[in-house]
Amino acid sequence: MALATKIIGGRLIDGSSFLPASKMLTKQRGGMVKRNQFLGSPVLVPSQQIRRQEQLKRAVRAPVAAISEDIIKTNNKTTVPEKAVNFKVRAVVTVRNKHKEDLKETIVKQLDSFTDKIGRNVVLELISTDVDPKSKEPKRSKPAALRDWSKKSNLKAERVHYTAEFTVDSDFGVPGAITVSNKHQQEFFLESITIEGFACGPVHFPCNSWIQSKKDHPGKRILFSNKPYLPSETPAGLRALREKELRDLRGDGEGVRKLSDRIYDFDVYNDLGNPDKSVNLTRPSLGGKKIPYPRRCRTGRLPMDSDITAESRVEKPLPLYVPRDEQFEESKQNAFSAGRLKAVLHTIIPSLKATISADNHDFTGFSDIDILYKEGLLLKVGLQDEIWKNLPLPKVVTKIQESSEGMLKYDTPKILSRDKFAWLRDDEFARQAVSGVNPVSIESLKVFPPKSNLDPEIYGPQESAFKEEHIVGHLNGLSVSQALEENKLFIIDYHDVYLPFLDRINALDGRKAYATRTMFFLTPLGTLKPIAIELSLPPAGPNSRSKRVVTPPMDATSNWVWQLAKAHVCSNDAGVHQLVNHWLRTHASLEPFILAAHRQMSAMHPIFKLLDPHMRYTLEINALARQNLINADGVIESCFTPGRYCMEISAAAYKSSWRFDKEGLPADLIHRGMAVPDPTQPHGLKLLIEDYPYAQDGLLIWSAIENWVRTYVERYYPDSSLVCNDKELQAWYSESINVGHFDLRDAEWWPKLETTDDLVSVLTTIIWLASAQHAALNFGQYPYGGYVPNRPPLMRRLIPEENDPEYANFLADPQKYYLLALPSLLQATKFMAVVDMLSTHSPDEEYIGERQQPSIWSGDAEMIEAFYEFSAEMQQIEKEIDRRNADPRLKHRCGAGVLPYELLAPSSGPGVTCRGVPNSVSI
Repeated sequence: MALATKIIGGRLIDGSSFLPASKMLTKQRGGMVKRNQFLGSPVLVPSQQIRRQEQLKRAVRAPVAAISEDIIKTNNKTTVPEKAVNFKVRAVVTVRNKHKEDLKETIVKQLDSFTDKIGRNVVLELISTDVDPKSKEPKRSKPAALRDWSKKSNLKAERVHYTAEFTVDSDFGVPGAITVSNKHQQEFFLESITIEGFACGPVHFPCNSWIQSKKDHPGKRILFSNKPYLPSETPAGLRALREKELRDLRGDGEGVRKLSDRIYDFDVYNDLGNPDKSVNLTRPSLGGKKIPYPRRCRTGRLPMDSDITAESRVEKPLPLYVPRDEQFEESKQNAFSAGRLKAVLHTIIPSLKATISADNHDFTGFSDIDILYKEGLLLKVGLQDEIWKNLPLPKVVTKIQESSEGMLKYDTPKILSRDKFAWLRDDEFARQAVSGVNPVSIESLKVFPPKSNLDPEIYGPQESAFKEEHIVGHLNGLSVSQALEENKLFIIDYHDVYLPFLDRINALDGRKAYATRTMFFLTPLGTLKPIAIELSLPPAGPNSRSKRVVTPPMDATSNWVWQLAKAHVCSNDAGVHQLVNHWLRTHASLEPFILAAHRQMSAMHPIFKLLDPHMRYTLEINALARQNLINADGVIESCFTPGRYCMEISAAAYKSSWRFDKEGLPADLIHRGMAVPDPTQPHGLKLLIEDYPYAQDGLLIWSAIENWVRTYVERYYPDSSLVCNDKELQAWYSESINVGHFDLRDAEWWPKLETTDDLVSVLTTIIWLASAQHAALNFGQYPYGGYVPNRPPLMRRLIPEENDPEYANFLADPQKYYLLALPSLLQATKFMAVVDMLSTHSPDEEYIGERQQPSIWSGDAEMIEAFYEFSAEMQQIEKEIDRRNADPRLKHRCGAGVLPYELLAPSSGPGVTCRGVPNSVSI
């Protein structure tokens, strides 16, 4: 009897599409009936019942798998044969092809096509969840080779479907794992496997993994079905395989990693410097007692010749090791490579300009900056065609220059799109503190004047230089004590972050910085306005004036001083944003949790399945950052004021202020005094600034994540004892802290993991950091920072005082002095190119509420339905954000020349859009 199942798109897995009605278990929940997946041995089904099940059309989005003619026939009287008999089932295997292959890959592919004909195949073996009572080993099918590999080797389709046919007996049970042996020369990307023909219905294996050749990795790859199991509930047939797969993934701190490896291990940041190349490129290791820092993925490269404790460098374009499945997929890699090439071009042209004319290193007027968007760098530089063609440039650069001058032209940043001069206004300067690219530094001021926590013996008096007379005239008739009592004063305080480094920073060539404090007043309109800026330098002596207070201008001279003071605040802010809030708090601090998850939790673990989309690409983007961005003389050091001390500032913040228990949004808002607990409010919080777009929108997403996580966690942990007794879960959390965050492992603030509520809190925080928090801090970088005067990443001049030699030059041409204080043309364009790339969504971006293979990522139909509800909630949140951005009462996000706040709008198209919340830290 030939059987065929038509697979159509659906929202629920039909885990029991082949099951007799008498075996269907249903339960009513929320007005919806859901079927539980059948877990027993296969049964033989009457054809009439199968036809009835086909009519339900409740299936998943998966490849069609035809049913073999050899499926055993039965009569209508019995459902279980008297003795085990053999029958055949079919697998449909989906392999994803590369869009582009190099010559070597094409040749090897053709070789594999030939050798496949003579038996060097891709071979699969089904493994049951049951154990053979005689051998005490898991039941296995006979090996089966993929069919038609050679015939389909030249197909240009993105996805190619192959089939394999297994022979099993009727006592086989439910397949829970598949082993794959790749006897070809070349790896291939296995997207999914669907098994059809068992009475329990189609069994799905969402693989999404590179399968290496046996010549590189002799062992068989183990892939598990989408059915989630806690460790204690693992079927007998899968227990040994579950443990083996984890052992294979764990590194032991030894050996050099190959690019094809899938091994996860920890190491310190000892590869940022390059002392073998130059003593000036020596950098301290981050991680350890001396300089605490989170751990990163270990690569095991050989040590430097000049420093045995430092790992040797791998410079671009050579790839840096991350486990094979963590590497960018092709479309992401292509988009990233295009961005890198664009950055190279934008760096080359200013360099040429600097060599051709020694007088034009700097912007001479704001019109010079405008030309970068209107005419492009080539016209700005003024190179003639003949000069360009005679320059010793790589052919690829010359070709792109000839074909597309647009590659040399910057898009107009969004900050200029509605009001070209908005960046000059005080209200816009203040608005960006709550709805710009770094809305997480502002705090409620509780004590006036503010005080430092630094050692006064080294850094001078702890008390700020702010006095009541500096601010009382800007408080709308309130006294300072009244303004404090009514929660009207707010501050962005970078004093303690920068002051310990200022002597070293200001000794660098072309770098000048203050340690700033900026005070804001909450006006009756609900908007912020800046009322005073404190600029601090290290005390030069007992009686030196190291602190200077600048207030809003009263005349032309004080206006330019005020503009320079705001620029220095923005430079401080850009550094803390990039080094602490963005890199440390989302990229670096999450890497230990990701490494430990792969090492300690099986792919079958329900919590691994929950976290999986939120770990995508993070190890790869962090490795690329170590190679190009945060390394010695890399982009960050080149473009930001602290220069070679950038990563030491990041490490100092990790030691002094990073706390995992304060990383969740509600805890962070309360910690900064921006909210107070209030059970009458929708999210249990009352914001002290009601029109705080980042917090308003963020709380919607935080709450949705928390509700989704709670639903998921309570499904598998109805009792807290299950949390305590889950050995894989506990090992993951313990290793994340005790190895991944080794230097802070003894801190008392680490949350416990003993109850269901504990687990919900930890997971919600991790998912929040990977998705919404990172999006809020990352994707506005070019829209706000692409116009360098709005957020200069570095400053080259201090503000002159009346007795300074430069003061006369400042008075004579304040605009020229201001531009000379900003980054040079080379520094600015390099920075613009990099933040343009970092702000770009790739074509394969996966946004919050989305998943690869959404209907089959889990075999738990109830959780898939809950996920679709979470996805629908994200769509509603997006509509609410759109509504808020059109509300004229919310002046921090709506008004003449005011940008809407869309950084936490969940969806986005590709490119630089200033919106969209990806699932993971992927750029």
